[in-house]
Amino acid sequence: MALGYILSKASAKLLKTDLNLAIVLTLSVIPDIDILIPFLEHRGPTHSIALALLAFTPVLAIYRKRSVPYLLALVQHSLVGDYLIGGQTQLLWPMATPSYGLGIRIHSQTNTILEWALFLTSTGIMLKTRDAATLIQPHNSNLILSIPTFTVLLPTFFSYPLEVPVWLIPPHLVYMIIFATSLMIDLSDIPKKA
Repeated sequence: MALGYILSKASAKLLKTDLNLAIVLTLSVIPDIDILIPFLEHRGPTHSIALALLAFTPVLAIYRKRSVPYLLALVQHSLVGDYLIGGQTQLLWPMATPSYGLGIRIHSQTNTILEWALFLTSTGIMLKTRDAATLIQPHNSNLILSIPTFTVLLPTFFSYPLEVPVWLIPPHLVYMIIFATSLMIDLSDIPKKA
């Protein structure tokens, strides 16, 4: 999630386009929606780069450069996150079913250092650019943050589908607090709009 935010933020600045943070953060973990769907294998079809590119083609055709930061948020999860860390990912499903990955395990020191570095970098950027404050302001698209809330919540507290190392629980908690706060603010704002 942190890398998705960093890449999207950098590409949006380079392309001089605006970002919807809730959508970027959700896209950066959307391949993990398979955690919430019992009949799907984790790191299977939802982690396919082929499917992501196919699904994103109409968005690219319509929004062109404005959609690039969102595409980066989506594909980094499978290409960088799960390919490097966590084992094997079906990157080319359905064209090819083999799983690919470097096999750096989630409990390894390499993963812990990398995840903390990305978390601290993204947190620094969020604070400096005031994106963190933006996330806790009412906005209709913030309700989509329920997806990353649950895909972060399940592994962190229920060890499903994988166990999160103790050293990585603090970053997960920070993200969950930000997302939950944003959701509560948006949900409490609904009666005011009615």
